[in-house]
Amino acid sequence: MKQFAVGDRVETIDDMVSGRVVDISPEIVLIETDEGFQMQFPPNALMKTSDAPPLEVTNYEAALAKKEKQQPKKSSPKVKRKERNAPKMEVDLHIHQLTNSTKGMSNFDMLNLQLDTAKNRLEFAIRNRIQKVVFVHGVGEGVLKEELNYLFGRYDNLTYYDADYKKYGLGATEVYIYQNP
Repeated sequence: MKQFAVGDRVETIDDMVSGRVVDISPEIVLIETDEGFQMQFPPNALMKTSDAPPLEVTNYEAALAKKEKQQPKKSSPKVKRKERNAPKMEVDLHIHQLTNSTKGMSNFDMLNLQLDTAKNRLEFAIRNRIQKVVFVHGVGEGVLKEELNYLFGRYDNLTYYDADYKKYGLGATEVYIYQNP
């Protein structure tokens, strides 16, 4: 059984009636409503409420709240799925991109220059926490591609695979670097 005292503020559970307790008997609680009427209710049909005055909101405060709610929320610009998956760094290993002239260079020298560039760019990406790097090696006979696969295989904090076919064809390898190995 709920305990009420004379003077407690109460509301009915099922109806919109509220008031103060005037008299209490074991089976009936007499309340005086806010409108000044006296009504009887069983104790299980009432609940105690706080004595704090009801919250009053002015039209001005309601208008401010409504205006604040209607303002568009500032959000970060949406990144398209294609852009989100785009590689962060691209390294072109074509020999004419790495040197002005190949005059006097043997195939071995050119291959070493390409591999050194690839290794330096890969180390740079790892140091600067760049997750995706695309190495453009071209199709050719596949010698540079095989050497790159051997180079990438020596690192255990990365995976490599053929880059986007639509953009590069078969002439590029994408490397994904795991930041927390």
